[in-house]
Amino acid sequence: MGRLIAQRLLAMLPLLLIVSFLTFSLTAMLPGDPADLILGDRATEAQYRMVHERLGLDQPFLLRYVQWLQRAVLGDLGTSFFNSVRVMDAVAQRIPATVSLTLASVLISIVVGLSAGVAAALRPRSWIDRLATFGATIGQAIPNFWFGILLAGVFAVNLRWFPATGYTPFGQSPLGWLSSITLPALALGLSTSAAIARQVRSAMVGVLQQDYVRAALAQGLSRRRVIFKHALKNALIPVVTVLSFQVTVLLGGALIVEHVFAINGIGSLAVAAVRQQDIPMIQGIVLVLVMIVMAVQLCTDILYGLINPKARPA
Repeated sequence: MGRLIAQRLLAMLPLLLIVSFLTFSLTAMLPGDPADLILGDRATEAQYRMVHERLGLDQPFLLRYVQWLQRAVLGDLGTSFFNSVRVMDAVAQRIPATVSLTLASVLISIVVGLSAGVAAALRPRSWIDRLATFGATIGQAIPNFWFGILLAGVFAVNLRWFPATGYTPFGQSPLGWLSSITLPALALGLSTSAAIARQVRSAMVGVLQQDYVRAALAQGLSRRRVIFKHALKNALIPVVTVLSFQVTVLLGGALIVEHVFAINGIGSLAVAAVRQQDIPMIQGIVLVLVMIVMAVQLCTDILYGLINPKARPA
């Protein structure tokens, strides 16, 4: 397992380099001049040159990229063009809300998806199977931001069970955190659980028809033990791959759902950076999100190796 982790970590380095170069290149190609947004329309040429020199925009592209990469390796992602805030500090301040929302959504999607998928697989062609399939179809068809608006209208505005907007950090109030994160996590998690339920149902139906499952039942082992100790473990192998992709989808969806519930996470920071053409902020946010996605993929490879010994390197 240690060799697997080492191989994946080494493979991340060139990928990070490629992503950083592409991000830096695309932000450099953005239309307009950040100096226009900083100075306005009535600035003089001397003021424009001064701002370009201060921001380093007067230097060649490759030189700017190399300098930025050197600082990024040391943990310095630059400073915002507009408020002189360090990019790393701004991201560190906003990332807990986005990560909390994503993790809560993952937990909901796993619990709901596994439960619905297993229940449907154990009783194929029954009303439970049809209900789970119908629910999965509806869950995949409804956009998560629309589902979030619906949940906020019912449970926040009408019933007033949960707050409609805002985010409470866990360290400040665990109950407040749970209350503020419930509706957006449900908006994300329930839609993602539909894909997991479909995959679990398909994998479990196939595994339950295998000879070793029938042999275990014939030997007198309890049905519950055979299902949850043997069949479900093997059925989870393809599910782990789907889950890793869904975590990436959840992370992207969280950036949109944050706006619905007015959560000050990475999503609002990214939108503001794009509107202002705050190039260092955009580059820093993209790089941090890519690193999170790569960390999720690494955890997926580790989990896949634990479930399926054949996937481990020799």
